[in-house]
Amino acid sequence: MKNLFSEFDYLSYEFPEPQYLGAKYVHRDWIANYVPDDTKVALDAFGGSQSIAYMFKQLGIQTLTNDFLEFNNEIGKALIENSGAQLSKEDLSILFSDNNDPSEFNLMETLYSDLFFTREEAAFVDSFRSNTVRLDCQYKRALAFTIMCRSMTRKVTMGHFAHTQALVYAANPARVKRNRSLIRPLKDIFMELLPKYNAAVFNNNEENKSYNENILDLLPKLSGVDLVYFDPPYCNSHADYQSFYHLLETFVVYWKDRQFVNGIKRYEPKRYSGFDKNSEAIENLSLMFERARNIPTWLVSYNDRSFPDIDTMVRLIEPYRNVSVERKTYANGRGGKGSVAGSNEILFVCTIK
Repeated sequence: MKNLFSEFDYLSYEFPEPQYLGAKYVHRDWIANYVPDDTKVALDAFGGSQSIAYMFKQLGIQTLTNDFLEFNNEIGKALIENSGAQLSKEDLSILFSDNNDPSEFNLMETLYSDLFFTREEAAFVDSFRSNTVRLDCQYKRALAFTIMCRSMTRKVTMGHFAHTQALVYAANPARVKRNRSLIRPLKDIFMELLPKYNAAVFNNNEENKSYNENILDLLPKLSGVDLVYFDPPYCNSHADYQSFYHLLETFVVYWKDRQFVNGIKRYEPKRYSGFDKNSEAIENLSLMFERARNIPTWLVSYNDRSFPDIDTMVRLIEPYRNVSVERKTYANGRGGKGSVAGSNEILFVCTIK
């Protein structure tokens, strides 16, 4: 099995630490222990923050990553597919220019002023977004999106957008004392993060690819994959990522055909997941495993407080693979219902019968 801290040349590159519910950043080495040494091509089916896809890339594996949300796909383009493009001073002068088209790019100010950001900060995000289209490289655009999205999560307490207390918290001296980013300008946070993201770009001499599809649609299109890593949303444990990160998706996609609902101004209708509702999860997990039957090795992350339960997950996997259940206990809570102290991170290690 591969070990993340072994002989590979790419381990000097550092993945910028995410602030993302369910991110497996802290479990990278544990998961790497179960990657077979002969793995040439790996797929991260629910890429999310992309920390596990980045781990595969560091291990010298041709890495395919996928997420049905576009803002996560942009992280995949920036750090997995991208082999060399970085943001330069010239690019920054473009990104920080005045609004390229104020009549077209005013969505963030219209929706989120006095909700998540001051009007001035929301207008700054619109200007930045308007100038991403002026960058001459898709990977530079992806880096710009990625760093600004991370900057916005840094500026909002809890790092997500499923609450309406952002500015209330920013006006609370006790909270600001714990996290000064609440009152720092987004531009300053962006500039602090920029060197970390530029330095995380590397070429592992493989043709890596980031996809933006529902995994049920993508699996039948792929061939030659040796290992798939599944980290599906955990029902009963904050599975609705679109409500937590709606603002980031709105910023990247810049919706023109959506309504914006509830106090948090989430877009409606949402993208179809198929994995975030109890009523659909079992059927779609079963279909996902059936469509992955040609991929020899599966690693499936899960949690023992989620739906369906561990025994049900084993029953869904057993028609296709031998399965062992590995456990890692949380000594401390890491945010989210599924990672409280005493709960177990689960890894189903699935091999050919």
